[in-house]
Amino acid sequence: MSSLDGYLNQQLARGRAYFSRKEALDALGVAPQNLAAAISRLIRKRRLANPRHGFYLILRPEDQPSGAPDPVRWIDPLMKHQGIDYRISLLRAAAFHGSSHQAVMVFQVVVPKQLRGLELGRHRLQFVYQAPHAFAKTNQAEWLGQMKSEAGFAKVAGVELTLLDCGRYLHRAAGINGVARIAKDLGGKADPRRLANLAGIYENSSVRRLGYLLELAGHARQAKALQPFAREAKSLKPLDPAVKPLVASLAPSEQKNPKWMLLINEQVEIEG
Repeated sequence: MSSLDGYLNQQLARGRAYFSRKEALDALGVAPQNLAAAISRLIRKRRLANPRHGFYLILRPEDQPSGAPDPVRWIDPLMKHQGIDYRISLLRAAAFHGSSHQAVMVFQVVVPKQLRGLELGRHRLQFVYQAPHAFAKTNQAEWLGQMKSEAGFAKVAGVELTLLDCGRYLHRAAGINGVARIAKDLGGKADPRRLANLAGIYENSSVRRLGYLLELAGHARQAKALQPFAREAKSLKPLDPAVKPLVASLAPSEQKNPKWMLLINEQVEIEG
């Protein structure tokens, strides 16, 4: 179907390495079944990839070995296609802001809707759910940055938002030691006042966890900004919820951290 080939070349010439099924049907004026057959043929030839129903990526020769371009080049149009707001966060955002200690094996996106992850060639995308009311408060322009690629811009969590997301979703951010490393790398870049303002949207226990890790990493000003949240706490919470919790009242006194109202049930190791 030469008309589809020509359409793909036109898209690439416009700097758009993607298209939707509806856009192609409108542009080409062909029968849906004919378009579907042509798209399937080009997917088999690895000229197209299909991350979500009705949305396609145009693969340049340099994209074919990995099965798809870097997701930063197409996450924004994909999410617009689905009508869902988003932000890149956790490990990929931490690496973007300068925490490159760990290789980023997964592209993580925070969204206000339950979405299944996807694998496209060598790329693995993970969608992390945040309750819609909290997402609406955090996903504001003042807390976000832009990740640039040759295809345009994608929304990325700012430093403060990245830290709080990692504290909240630590099991998705390489565990407590991974978050400790991110706190060490990025904590000094966080504005204490902005951090405290944004922290009010998050669960108190995750804020205390981040405060403890920031203090452990030597970022005293940022940790101090989160100290008021610990004073509001009514009970001890485990530093690492993934570790089988002790009964706080029976835990040895050296495992209790009254300053942050945490039960230190895991020893944190920060390399470097």
